[in-house]
Amino acid sequence: MVTREATIKSSTGLHARPATLLVKKASSFKSELYLEFNGKKANIKSLIGVLSLGVTKGAKVIITASGDDETLAAEEIVKVIESIEE
Repeated sequence: MVTREATIKSSTGLHARPATLLVKKASSFKSELYLEFNGKKANIKSLIGVLSLGVTKGAKVIITASGDDETLAAEEIVKVIESIEE
């Protein structure tokens, strides 16, 4: 299992469009991927799950990856999260 932290830079947090990008990227990996925010945890491959966390701008989130490609998956998810600046 690999754990990484990322900061949300998007002024609107993880709303529909950024969350969709995140889910699409996560779905390209075999590993199980989870996003934690404010004590809640959601599968990053689930759009409804990601949106249900209500992640806001400036929030620190924790990404957990577990599986064959966990290290690459965690790093790529962090890159996606920190590149979204709408």
